[in-house]
Amino acid sequence: MRKRIVAGNWKMNTTPEQGLKLAKEVKALLNEAPADVELIIAPPFTHIASIANEIKSCRVKLGSQNCSAWEKGAYTGEVSVEMLASIGVSHIIIGHSERREYFSESSEVLLNKLKLVLKYGLTPIFCCGEKLDERDANNHFNVVKSQIEEVLFHLNPNEMAKVIIAYEPVWAIGTGRTASPEQAEEMHGYIRSIVEKHFGKEIGQEISILYGGSCKPDNAKEIFAKPNVDGGLIGGASLVVIDFIAIAKSFPK
Repeated sequence: MRKRIVAGNWKMNTTPEQGLKLAKEVKALLNEAPADVELIIAPPFTHIASIANEIKSCRVKLGSQNCSAWEKGAYTGEVSVEMLASIGVSHIIIGHSERREYFSESSEVLLNKLKLVLKYGLTPIFCCGEKLDERDANNHFNVVKSQIEEVLFHLNPNEMAKVIIAYEPVWAIGTGRTASPEQAEEMHGYIRSIVEKHFGKEIGQEISILYGGSCKPDNAKEIFAKPNVDGGLIGGASLVVIDFIAIAKSFPK
């Protein structure tokens, strides 16, 4: 049975004090979330150390929204994987659509990050997904396939088995258009087939694929009921604790 995961990407929101309060609220409501659902929160860099101390005794995992593509050295303003690992981070988001779009992160950069995350024994959450014009041009499968081939296909099977994939339909985030559960399942199934073809059926069936397209309490149940959807990478709803926990409770019994 694949691991079921709900990961909260807080993005550039909350002050350190607000973030610590939010983490405490998640911890307080933790018993309401099913025990077999892995919960991850990814606060801004400035919050990580204090939140790590707050949640170290509970089952919530600590994620980072990004990391450096370099291991160490004279890279002003960068935060290394080793630094993040040393303060309790277990998961790192790689290739989020906003990093690709606003910071022009290439597949080469993402592969460097991914290799470092794996080298230090952390779990990468690798994001892929198409934009609105790519969906409208019926090119969405080719775009996602290329994103996976250009990065993940450089891993060996043992490394790939440690990766979580998150599908982000960028065209359905902040555009007024909504991705249906059927569209999510179609792409998740396609992603799984690509992984299976390259790495083998066992790995393809074991990896978790999360949905990252404006998942909320009112649509999570229908989306999570799809056989190839193993959870969500949650944006705005992860900043509201009751919504975050409600999403975690949305898996089929």
